[in-house]
Amino acid sequence: MENNNKPEFLFDKLNYKVLLIGLAVIALGFILMSGGGSEDPNVFNEEIFSFRRIRLAPAVVLLGFGITIYSILKNPKKQ
Repeated sequence: MENNNKPEFLFDKLNYKVLLIGLAVIALGFILMSGGGSEDPNVFNEEIFSFRRIRLAPAVVLLGFGITIYSILKNPKKQ
């Protein structure tokens, strides 16, 4: 009787790809949030309240978190 001790990974190859895509989307969201500061602390810059920083970037980050949660919960055994 042979005992094959072949290691089984918890995730499938597709799970890792989707996880990396989700992490890239999260990083993109944080990049979209950056910027908008002022060189002079006495001058207020309205750019920090732009649509990109207030609405778009947090939505992209939440989408990235949703993608990573999906990649973790996806069962690789079901085909």
